[in-house]
Amino acid sequence: VEKCSSFREESNFLSDLKEAEKKALIELRAKVEEAILEGTLLLEKQEEQKPKEVAEEKENADPEIREGGEGETAKLDQTEEKKEEVTEKEKADPEAQGGGEGEQAKLDRGKEEEEERQGATLWGVPLLPSKGSERADVVLLKFLRARDFKVKDAFEMLRNVLEWRKQSRIDSILDEESLGADFVAACYMDGVDRERHPVCYNMPGVFQDDKLYQETFGSEQGREKFQRWRVQLMEKGIKALDFNPGGVASLLQITDLNNSPGPSKKELRTTMKQVVQLLQDNYPELVARNIFINVPFWYYAFHALISPFLTQRTRSKFVFARPAKVSETLLRYIPAEAVPVRYGGLKRDDDTEFSADDGGVAEVILKSNSTETIEIPAPEGGTTLVWDLSVLGWEVSYKEEFVPTDEGSYTIVVRKSKKMAAAESPVRNSFRNSEPGKVVLTIENNSFWKKKALYRYKTKKSC
Repeated sequence: VEKCSSFREESNFLSDLKEAEKKALIELRAKVEEAILEGTLLLEKQEEQKPKEVAEEKENADPEIREGGEGETAKLDQTEEKKEEVTEKEKADPEAQGGGEGEQAKLDRGKEEEEERQGATLWGVPLLPSKGSERADVVLLKFLRARDFKVKDAFEMLRNVLEWRKQSRIDSILDEESLGADFVAACYMDGVDRERHPVCYNMPGVFQDDKLYQETFGSEQGREKFQRWRVQLMEKGIKALDFNPGGVASLLQITDLNNSPGPSKKELRTTMKQVVQLLQDNYPELVARNIFINVPFWYYAFHALISPFLTQRTRSKFVFARPAKVSETLLRYIPAEAVPVRYGGLKRDDDTEFSADDGGVAEVILKSNSTETIEIPAPEGGTTLVWDLSVLGWEVSYKEEFVPTDEGSYTIVVRKSKKMAAAESPVRNSFRNSEPGKVVLTIENNSFWKKKALYRYKTKKSC
């Protein structure tokens, strides 16, 4: 199993494509344009049904076919009905009396056809290439990359996706507000990574609850509901994408396997295979990277089972992190202020102290057998200092002091020196100073390993 991903997201700018890729894109554009204009973009399933539908309509319209004959009286009545219909049409449209189509009817029909063509959209992006939309190119490139730039395969995949969306009513799935009421803790969107990809957290550990597990996976109806809810969450994430060539056009998936039900849970394993296949078939190249954290040993065997259902390209986006490497791995892709505190970052739910306007997070490298200090200035009295600090892997000694500017004043111990264990949560503390000075955070690293400290602070006027 690959421990680190070598995948890099490709550029969506036309000028950055290779010549063979440009040629494939132009060819796919032409096929999509032709299919939209001819009204054949959806699969031929509808076309296959037409002969049967025509035969049924003909049989209903012609009683001789159904009953083997028709009386003269019925034929005369039918003729009179047709005359009445023609008369009504002529009254409604005077131009029809001259054997032509009314001008208004032509305009209406043309408008309907144009709306039908404009209606060929995917993820909110119109697909008609002649409109010259760069966003349409970004969408088409996703299908081409998912099929190694084989135009025919990419076109068929696109048609399959559109057919599935129509049959499954995906365009209205966001209106199903009560669909995921039971699963809100199992998967949710939260923040963005360093490249502005929306981040989706998957938490299968919630299904350790036997009641929730049985309600979700104990019946076919429950499993189908879970799958549909997972698709709904994917659609919510897509709403945050812009699909511009230089914009954000994919998500970052994080799966926390802490306390996750083991491989003995057959229903969960089967359902997750189906979900993986469903997302891979219908949302090509919409995940920039899949990060699995708190990975137990048994998961590598489980991953080996689902790997055959994944393309090589999808597998190349996987990153695995054992519990000791969770913070380091996430901080490689997500800024510290956006990583939740339970993973060693500085993001707290409903934080009232720090916001995006307070600036980023600084870092200090702690060499082996060294002591580093972080100073938070307080140039005037009557202020409140607030700070966050986290050391990746901790296993250090840590203390906090307020040192007055006036040498005649006493140093105040804010937090006594303490040996911080590896599993410690990030520190948040505050201090109200009555005179000018500084808060000094002292970190002593007595281990043989280099460590990294992350911190931020702000000063507030005290009431």
